[in-house]
Amino acid sequence: MILEVTILNIKAGLSDEFEINFQKAKKIISSIKGYILHQLKKCIEKENKHILLVNWETIEDHEIGFRKTGEYQEWKALLHHFNDPFSAVKAL
Repeated sequence: MILEVTILNIKAGLSDEFEINFQKAKKIISSIKGYILHQLKKCIEKENKHILLVNWETIEDHEIGFRKTGEYQEWKALLHHFNDPFSAVKAL
């Protein structure tokens, strides 16, 4: 199993809108082959910071099965414009 870890730095004042869009986006990621589960946590110390944890069956499911799909383009359109700076994704 692979754990994808992403620290999300959301632009000031947009956390609520981000969380609304994430409700739509989670339906996309959960439909992808190899997806196991995810958690989105909001930082209690820094207002505009979140952490996203996603469990995948394999590294290929994470890097290819999701990121090389049209569904990933939908995910990006819903969420990526909230990040500043863009978040680094790490697989453990």
